[in-house]
Amino acid sequence: MKRLETLFVALNGWALIVMLSAMTLIVGANITLRYATSHSLPWADEAARYLMIWMTFSGAGLILRTGGHVAITNLQDALPHRGQQMLRGAIALGLLLFFGFMVYVGVQYADRMQYQVTPAMRIPYLYVYAAMPIGFGLLILHLLLIARDFITAGTYKRRDDDQPAPDVLPGGANG
Repeated sequence: MKRLETLFVALNGWALIVMLSAMTLIVGANITLRYATSHSLPWADEAARYLMIWMTFSGAGLILRTGGHVAITNLQDALPHRGQQMLRGAIALGLLLFFGFMVYVGVQYADRMQYQVTPAMRIPYLYVYAAMPIGFGLLILHLLLIARDFITAGTYKRRDDDQPAPDVLPGGANG
């Protein structure tokens, strides 16, 4: 199971690297062409925008597993240990329900947009809006993989290895 989780995280990270690289190349080529030939690629801005959307949704799960999203821990810190665990359990359950709802809404929305095409690239909007249900699906998987450690100990996975990291960084800044 640990090997599958490592592979899943690595593939998610590499997908982000590929998307960021593609976006960089497209925008860089467009800038170069604009200044070198006074012409630009008509689809470059659109492609970069859609790659950014995909990166945002597919990268959210990786950030979730390392505790990188905004968190306010005043209430948690004021509770006793058992109360903290119960609160984190309720938060995890609430997140799972919300992420599941967003997958459902995202599938419906993408389905409604399948017959409309983008202006420059002429691809169905289905491929753009599919980022939402896929991204929230990835959030569900990442949350399920870290939920036990988060609920019981209040820890997240470290970015550099498989050891848990504390949910509060030195100086009181949340991770």
